[in-house]
Amino acid sequence: MILIVDDTPENLISLKKVLEKYNFEVDTASSGEEALKKVLKNSYVLIILDVQMPGMDGFEVAEAISGYSKAKETAIIFLSAANTEFRFIAKGYSSGGLDYITKPVDMNILLLKVQTFYRIYEQNRKLNEMQKSLLEEIEFRKEAERKKDEFISIASHELKTPLTSVKGYVQLLERSVDKGDTITVKKHLGKAQVQLEKLNSLIADLLDISKIESGKLKFNKQEFCIDELIDNVIDVMHQSSPEFKIIKEGNTKCKVYGDEMRIEQVVINFLTNAIKYSPGTSEIKLSCNIKGDGLFLSVKDYGIGMSEDQLKNVFEKFYRVEETSQRFQGLGIGLYIASEIIKRHGGEIGVNSTYGQGSEFYFIIPLKFNQDFDEL
Repeated sequence: MILIVDDTPENLISLKKVLEKYNFEVDTASSGEEALKKVLKNSYVLIILDVQMPGMDGFEVAEAISGYSKAKETAIIFLSAANTEFRFIAKGYSSGGLDYITKPVDMNILLLKVQTFYRIYEQNRKLNEMQKSLLEEIEFRKEAERKKDEFISIASHELKTPLTSVKGYVQLLERSVDKGDTITVKKHLGKAQVQLEKLNSLIADLLDISKIESGKLKFNKQEFCIDELIDNVIDVMHQSSPEFKIIKEGNTKCKVYGDEMRIEQVVINFLTNAIKYSPGTSEIKLSCNIKGDGLFLSVKDYGIGMSEDQLKNVFEKFYRVEETSQRFQGLGIGLYIASEIIKRHGGEIGVNSTYGQGSEFYFIIPLKFNQDFDEL
């Protein structure tokens, strides 16, 4: 938008009409004081400013405008009939003007200058947008690099922990075997087996995320009984965490079309997280119901919960809640893999949580065959 500032009404009207004829949006002010008020409220690409005005003259207005951060990109053209000497022209430029035109005004010249300033403004605007976009992209590369480095560090630590434990148990086993202590041998073997299972789980997650990135995560979809899957998972979880009571609510008695192994992987992830992040509690609820044409499954715990900010990022790759990362082990990819599995089933995954009161993770998947998602 262009602002014309002139104390002579005829000049305002005639110049406004000419500019509007060429599709420029025009605003007017009849004094310097009025112009300053408008500059504070509105954004202008160009200000055409008369020099000779009662009260504040054009030079004073320009100097005041130059102090406004909002108007730092605004171009100013001075118009003057009386002050045509070099010293006035020089003062115009030093006051912040980009051009100084003497009256009577050649409208063709003025129009060319206005069009030129608009073109420069548009080019600057596009350059600023490109610069902003480039800076954002650079920051995104930096953030991605930081996350990658952090992930490598975490993965290295998480993989070394069970390996170190297994190595220690093997050394203890050697001593127990030499002593013929069968009971101790069995105990150490059991503990080594737990660590090997942990290591196997970590490696499986790393392989899954690699397959997701390359688009090679395979799905074997067919009909299966969701209730049988849930019962089997609960049995397995009871064996590994007998101190936790998993209460099953709902009984769908229905078949689901999907990859049974991958859906089981999601349910196990929900339950494992519920147990991990619920120290001091001993109960988890698993609900399974039919909602419309979909299957709804949720796992609710009464643990540490999450804040609103944490909820936004919980399904992102490599995300780990800062204040829990030192207390709880993990690579920060389990929920990301779970979300990709549910998406590939044409479903929806989500979480409800209150800090200090626990979390409820859930997913909804279609009950029937969906060819579009089967071909993904």
